[in-house]
Amino acid sequence: MKHTDPDERWLAAVVHSAFFLLLGSSFARFLTREQGGARTGWVVALFAVFCLLYVLGQLLAPAPRPGSAPATRHLAWLGSVSAVWIVLLVLAPSATWCAMPLLFAGLHALPARIAVPFAAVLTALIVATEVRVADGPLNPNMVVAPPAVAAVATAVLVHLQRQGARQRVLIEDLVRTRRDLAATEHRAGVLAERQRLSTEIHDTLAQGLSSQRMLLQAAERVWRTDPDAAREHVREAAQITSRSLAEARRFVHDLAPADLAEHSLPGALTALAERESGPGLTVEFRLDGDLGRLPERVESALLRIAQGALANVREHAAATRAALTLTCLDDEVALDIADNGRGFETDGPRGMPAPSAPHSLSPPEPGRTRGHGLPAMRIRAGQSGGTLTVESTPGEGTVVSVAVPLTPSLLAPHKEPVP
Repeated sequence: MKHTDPDERWLAAVVHSAFFLLLGSSFARFLTREQGGARTGWVVALFAVFCLLYVLGQLLAPAPRPGSAPATRHLAWLGSVSAVWIVLLVLAPSATWCAMPLLFAGLHALPARIAVPFAAVLTALIVATEVRVADGPLNPNMVVAPPAVAAVATAVLVHLQRQGARQRVLIEDLVRTRRDLAATEHRAGVLAERQRLSTEIHDTLAQGLSSQRMLLQAAERVWRTDPDAAREHVREAAQITSRSLAEARRFVHDLAPADLAEHSLPGALTALAERESGPGLTVEFRLDGDLGRLPERVESALLRIAQGALANVREHAAATRAALTLTCLDDEVALDIADNGRGFETDGPRGMPAPSAPHSLSPPEPGRTRGHGLPAMRIRAGQSGGTLTVESTPGEGTVVSVAVPLTPSLLAPHKEPVP
């Protein structure tokens, strides 16, 4: 039997040593006091068979691990070695105390409902043998001591078995809880990454494709009547394609937006306003206060929110003017995106659109499905520790405001990099 636990190896070594010590002592006592007659050869053979069965049992029928049911082979071995011991006990009472290793083996392998009767039978045989071979007046210790020792050993081993079973249940619960927690964390990580990718795709590829579609449709309408305007629309669509490709490569590598790689946040917002300005829509950028150095995630979030808000203005608001205002205070940075478009109802809490309104800055065109704009902006604001509010009235435009609180340690003089 192989034991991986050092305590199990130590316990097995003690039990085996006790068995061979008791067996040798019993055999020596038989040779010095009880040998004689025709049964001597049989007793010696039984001692040899008893020893051989014990050794073979450890090799071929090992005891079950704690908490496991005993194998049929081990039960057969335990029955065989017990039967040989009983026959040996009848012929040679000197083998009485060889029952101790058998008692331990039975208590270790058998369930309590079988192990306790098994221990009782072994104890009764020991008492009967002691009484049978006693000389002179009966010694009370012969009747009391074996049951007392057996009772203590049985109680201790059964208690250890039950305590071990409770510990195994607790360990299994702990392992299962850790496994469930790991699975939950994995699912949360997958969902977070999905949310990141969906938000990035919405703020870059989807908006770029939408702009390209409008430009290409405009080019198609004037292709015959005004070829120069059509070619200009196609050139603008190609430029948007290049920017979208650069943004896609950067968010795949989880990098900051391309505009922030070349400009500071005010510079990036200025470039965004210039790109979004065009026929029918003028976008302005204003900086109020001195901007210190901001964490990269805050700058990225503010720029992405501005991109998303202006995309909704361009597609749905029917506005002619829009303004980006970056306000820098000692403990907060705020970004407002305002337009003079058609607006919408905001009956929900904290400026959220009414249940009948879509989650965009203005109602969508008939037959168009929207819904990712405002949720994506709110997620970005929340990930930066800020809040996003929307104020709008039908016919009076819309204002999207995001405020991110800053601690003084995060603010430092900010120098605009050279492009």
